[in-house]
Amino acid sequence: MNNAQLLLLICTILAPIGLVPVTDAARILGFFSTGTKSHLLIHCSIAEQLARAGHEVTIIGITENVYPNATYKHIRLQLSDVSEKYTKTLFDVVNGRMSFLKTVTVRMRQYMNRADEIMRHPWMREFLRNSRAGDYDLLLFGFLMNEYQIGLAAHFRCPIVMTWVIQPALQIHRFVGNPQQLSYVPSFISAFKQPMNFMERVNNFLVTQFEQNMLVPYLDYNTQKLYDYNFPSDRYPPLDEVRKNVSLIFTNHHFSQGPIRPNVPNLIEIGGIQIKEKPDPLPTDIAKVLDESKEGVIYFSLGSNIKGSHLNEEKIKIMFNVISKLPYKVLWKWSPTELPGESKNIIFRDWLPQDDILAHPNVKLFITHGGMGSVVESQYHGVPMVGIPLFGDQPSNMVNVERSGYGLAVDYLTLSEESLNNAIQDVLNNPKYKEAVQTFSRLYRDRPMTPRETVVYWVNYVLRHKGAKHMQSPAVHMNRWQLLSLDVIGFLLAIVLTISVVIVKVCKLICCRGRKNKLPKVEKAKQN
Repeated sequence: MNNAQLLLLICTILAPIGLVPVTDAARILGFFSTGTKSHLLIHCSIAEQLARAGHEVTIIGITENVYPNATYKHIRLQLSDVSEKYTKTLFDVVNGRMSFLKTVTVRMRQYMNRADEIMRHPWMREFLRNSRAGDYDLLLFGFLMNEYQIGLAAHFRCPIVMTWVIQPALQIHRFVGNPQQLSYVPSFISAFKQPMNFMERVNNFLVTQFEQNMLVPYLDYNTQKLYDYNFPSDRYPPLDEVRKNVSLIFTNHHFSQGPIRPNVPNLIEIGGIQIKEKPDPLPTDIAKVLDESKEGVIYFSLGSNIKGSHLNEEKIKIMFNVISKLPYKVLWKWSPTELPGESKNIIFRDWLPQDDILAHPNVKLFITHGGMGSVVESQYHGVPMVGIPLFGDQPSNMVNVERSGYGLAVDYLTLSEESLNNAIQDVLNNPKYKEAVQTFSRLYRDRPMTPRETVVYWVNYVLRHKGAKHMQSPAVHMNRWQLLSLDVIGFLLAIVLTISVVIVKVCKLICCRGRKNKLPKVEKAKQN
């Protein structure tokens, strides 16, 4: 090959590189005020992809870094210990001692109090005093009932990219002006599956009205108070104006999971962002168990939030009695209290690499609490499920799993050895569950870009286009009356009413004149 041919080859290889949009390294502040590990795995996975793409990413959080070897910089704020209070609340919620409404209000208050404690933290106050507009190019904001903290974007005068860990809820739709479509899109908290029948549509309408007219105003009222205190009006714009600065929302969801609905361009689905494209090597002892168990292994975890202390002793005994009698090895994530018992087939660990375990071909069943992160990982790896949903979105997640044929759910409050064992045996021995979830796995993975590639592309897009305001729906700048066209309807009704009144008046006037013209003739006739 001569020099000319070599030069032509090099140019051919390098030419496409010039077509790829280049974004300078940006300074990104990640603000994640939640202490829930399953949520942080998603938020921090997004941050890690941006750091690996060359951006300077700094994370402010309240727990240990969930990715100890991460590329981003992590700053942990030490807050007061509320573990005892949270344990009591979770115990009451899980064991049915709180009504739905009380659960929602208590959890809202806890999240908002925690968020307020972060803003009052001495380090945070010093950080804001010593920083100014332009210090960061983007705010990566983990949303969970901490809306007032988006005032940080007003402080740095930068766009907001919001991250949300499950299917979009009403508040998420509101940030970007996403249409509701109540007639065929089930509310996040209704747990209905498409298509809805008439009574389900009635219930869906009522649930949405309750959420929109009671829960959201309650949250807005408390949010406004916290925003006014932490971001005073003499230095910061109103909260309503800051809300309009949300450039993009990443949601840990994918349309293949349902419901099918229209989305605005700046609501980006990245379902499964926390799932590694190539599993990490398993711990030696766990790898040995999985490799040598040719008949299969069952993985059992109730998530990162639930500890043994949150469960009723009777329910723990039921679970152990059923699991210990199974003819399979069982990897059971259990912490931090004493073990529920000893059995040759059960291996207890206070932590297990869930994503990597579910990726192993010898895993036959996942017994789960039904959290969205766990359900997604099981769906991605094609592992059928038996769910024991406890609170939050878990019951609705497991309803969808059951209706889709990926597994079965058992009710925790009425749990018995018979109900749990029957569900496990059915899912293990009926191939339809495995076939259904593996079919969905192929569907779920089939995308033009991986979730991680999607994150990097869209954040770079927002940075290149200075907040990408052209993607924003006009609905963001409209009030509720305008969105429902009530002002237009009122205007048209006023016109119709005005025209009707005019017509009535004219008719009355014509009739009155006609009567007057006839009256003299009548009198004349009488005189004759």
